[in-house]
Amino acid sequence: MSELLSEAVEALGGSTRDGQVQMAEAVGRAMADQEHLVVQAGTGTGKSLAYLVPSLLHEERVVVATATLALQHQLVERDIPRLVEAVKDKGLDTSYAVLKGRSNYACLHRVREGVPDDQGMLIDVPQGSMGAEVLELRAWVEEQAESMGPGDRDHAPRHTDRVWRQVSVNHRECLGATKCTFAEECFAERAKKKAAESHLVITNHSLLAIDAIEGVPMIPDYDTVVIDEAHELVARVTQAATDELTVGDVERAARRAQKHVPDRGKNSGAADDLADAASGLADALAATMPGRVEEMGEQLHDALEMVRDAARALISAFGKDEGDADAGKVQAKGMAQDVFATAERLANSSDADVIWVSEARERIPARIAVAPLQVWAQMREGLLTEKSVVFASATLKLGGDFNSVAGSLGLRPTECVDAPGELGEGALPWRGLDVGSPFDYGKQGILYVAKHLPQPGRDGLAEKHLDEICELIDAAEGRTLGLFSSRRAADQAAEAVRKRLPHLTTLAQGEAQLPELTKQFVEDPHTNLFGTLSLWQGIDVPGDSLSLVIIDRIPFPRPDDPLMSARQRAADKAGGNGFMQVAATHAALLLAQGVGRLIRTTSDRGVVAILDPRIATARYGSFLKASLPPMWPTNDPRIVRQALGRLAQG
Repeated sequence: MSELLSEAVEALGGSTRDGQVQMAEAVGRAMADQEHLVVQAGTGTGKSLAYLVPSLLHEERVVVATATLALQHQLVERDIPRLVEAVKDKGLDTSYAVLKGRSNYACLHRVREGVPDDQGMLIDVPQGSMGAEVLELRAWVEEQAESMGPGDRDHAPRHTDRVWRQVSVNHRECLGATKCTFAEECFAERAKKKAAESHLVITNHSLLAIDAIEGVPMIPDYDTVVIDEAHELVARVTQAATDELTVGDVERAARRAQKHVPDRGKNSGAADDLADAASGLADALAATMPGRVEEMGEQLHDALEMVRDAARALISAFGKDEGDADAGKVQAKGMAQDVFATAERLANSSDADVIWVSEARERIPARIAVAPLQVWAQMREGLLTEKSVVFASATLKLGGDFNSVAGSLGLRPTECVDAPGELGEGALPWRGLDVGSPFDYGKQGILYVAKHLPQPGRDGLAEKHLDEICELIDAAEGRTLGLFSSRRAADQAAEAVRKRLPHLTTLAQGEAQLPELTKQFVEDPHTNLFGTLSLWQGIDVPGDSLSLVIIDRIPFPRPDDPLMSARQRAADKAGGNGFMQVAATHAALLLAQGVGRLIRTTSDRGVVAILDPRIATARYGSFLKASLPPMWPTNDPRIVRQALGRLAQG
């Protein structure tokens, strides 16, 4: 193991680290002993190779699931090819494949035969600028087909979601390999076939959830899975298991069906009945207060039952599958099936689900959504009892131990092999391992908590917070990443800094695409970049371009978040501490991710400034601080400004 890892690391131009070796050996043991492993490996450890090497050595197929496209791209385009090259003479099965959901691949039938409009008629190309983008994508799809390329969305020319839908289908809209004229060339089918022939399969959290937890076979047989970015897994599984319904969804399903269902006989008028049910749903949503639906009113329940029953009747009206390859009919029936499944789940109103109504906004219609109250039980039953799982991330140890995260993933703290007592029958043994980080956080970073500031309010940033932000950025001469709890706070801070420090460039999320903003931020050190959630986890800026990270407040979930508040109340009802188990754990994970933006290499230096005094004054503050990298702490703004000034002078 160690020798192979060393050769692989050398092939990638690096050198092995103690933490990386420790992790690789632990991953290998977990795979061999069929145990679960929860491993925290700090940024710079080289955790990708630490699980890829034992994965290649494992006798059976291994699935690697990531949360982000960036990591998937790193694995497939850099780490795995170099690893394969390094071990090519070792006699190992080094085959690998990437597998995504069907809607992530272009559909040759849709590109070549056309796209049904709302009446189910096939149309060629939309008009205007969208039409030009569709034509460009279609040309790219044909090039991919000719060159045997992957034909997946992540390699496509720049496009919007709406344009991509013109060249792709979801699993319900797909004709299937037995009916489709273009099955031999199909990108999704080729990817599936390659995965079935490969030792390593790289996929995403959502597809893993559909395969293992929802029981829909999407991935070839495997006995071991490595889940990287595991701190994201609960959110991704929840997202994959969330359904929503709008009046427009129901109306479109009815319109699409008109051409394909008989206009006489017992099923006549089925499409009109669904359209009528859509009107009833519109009235019910208008009469329902936005927010969580704890007790479903009679009007809303009746409206959902009408939609469900009308959709069921419409599905029957399509008749039996006679093997035809009518794309319009398949798509129309698929839309009706989606409406039926969601309406049925909502009408059932299970205690295991949380239902809420979102208020209509400009261009965004009101919608009713349903999500699982918890996902740990589904993960335990569908994944952990069947597979050997390695959970890996830079942030899994919260409050000083793994118990919070392990519990949310379906692993009980009492099942940890290091816990006192014997494991009972049906226990799922797991180990927790923190391999540390190659960074010397105590020397490389300062954690500054502005204890003298007032507690953040709900009305945006106070004047004292804006003063503090400007003073810190002035000392740093730019080089600042501002992570804010709301778009309003980010814009407010950007406006203040532009006014008071006009010699610096200040960028705000939303003013351009994030890659463009990041590029400008990296290229000019006298620049600030302010934003919200996607910046907390999705940006990597090593070097002199970043020496100050500002966090305006502890990122607790919003009090009106229906799902998080429901989970918190459920934890309280079960005898636990809902605030600590849900809100504080959520905040700790995000806070650790945000603080982790500062130190990305062994040469990085800087300050993380948290402008929320509750980190220092509240009882839960110690839990949050114990979840962060061990930077040198201070509450003295003078010391921090002096340190930033020295960094700015080089």
